[in-house]
Amino acid sequence: MTDFPAFAFSTVAHIVSELGAAGRLGEHMVQRFPTARRALLVTDPGFLATGLVEAPAASLRAAGVAVEIYSKVVADPPEQVVLDAVAAARKHRTDLVIGLGGGSSMDVAKLIAVLAGSEQPLSAIYGIGNVQGARLPLVQIPTTAGTGSEVTNIAIVTTGTTTKMGVVAPQLYADLALLDAELTIGLPPMVTAATGIDAMVHAIEAYTSRHKKNPLSDIFARKALGLLSANLIRACENGRDLAARQAMLLGAMLAGQAFSNAPVAAVHALAYPIGGIFHVPHGLSNSLVLPHVLRFNAPEAATLYAELAEIVVPQASGSVEARAEALVVAMQQIATITGIERTLQQVGIKETDLDRLADDAMLQTRLLGNNPRTVTRDDARAIYLAAL
Repeated sequence: MTDFPAFAFSTVAHIVSELGAAGRLGEHMVQRFPTARRALLVTDPGFLATGLVEAPAASLRAAGVAVEIYSKVVADPPEQVVLDAVAAARKHRTDLVIGLGGGSSMDVAKLIAVLAGSEQPLSAIYGIGNVQGARLPLVQIPTTAGTGSEVTNIAIVTTGTTTKMGVVAPQLYADLALLDAELTIGLPPMVTAATGIDAMVHAIEAYTSRHKKNPLSDIFARKALGLLSANLIRACENGRDLAARQAMLLGAMLAGQAFSNAPVAAVHALAYPIGGIFHVPHGLSNSLVLPHVLRFNAPEAATLYAELAEIVVPQASGSVEARAEALVVAMQQIATITGIERTLQQVGIKETDLDRLADDAMLQTRLLGNNPRTVTRDDARAIYLAAL
């Protein structure tokens, strides 16, 4: 028997993966939260404009639940959006919070659930384990197959012009996550690609996480990578392919469970400054640095990368190093085929920006500590240069 180090694994108690589940939201609410009467649906203006909020909202009202829609969430939500949303929840006397959107909407929903009935200010809950007390019932319904936020215990808030803080606490795990691909069919190919690669990064980084890698997160990471790599290009080429879309949602959710327990590392650490300073979407920021971080990590992580290559590029052969490189090339090919940007220059970053990016990346100590290979400031700058 293999000796496993001690580990803990937490996730959302109830997960429903079902086409059309969002349109039957009221039935799910009556079943899970029979006393809830006043729901706040949290989304963003873009998703609200698709009209796809109407069916879940109508379903709730039919079940006797009063619905208020808060739709002012923006990407990388700043503190003021969170505070406004909490105020809206209190005004509505909300007793059930529903995140309906991408990672930003789901993150804001988590923070509303924690803060609306609490005396704690937002500033007091930044960091790990600082949320006190219970929260409102929380349901998460992703509309992108990317962040996995519906099953993670973290929310990211933009605290300055380029700085971000995380709230990490067990209270941020939702009571229920609903996966319904009908909500994702309007996603443009480029967004589908960037969010899908984001989810693949979650799986790859969880599988190689230095401190908390464990047998359960490994299983989820491997299954996630299989689903995502087999369906991403299909979903980009035909956005109405519901089978591919549902597989992508499931893969992103499994990757979310993996990295919520075996945290992400240098890809995310180097991606955050790209997003913060240059307002590049999170998934694309990850994709831009991914191959270069993987190559940097290979001296320490080649064996694990080779194991993942068996899933993404089963035909890869040769040495451990050769198979690890095949994984890197496969990830680059996915970016090429889907047509998303592949260099930092394509998103407006110049060589004169690299020192600032490297300085910012080194502040991400929580993430860098999980990386299989130690990253110095010089390393970070060299990785950015390779990505330029």
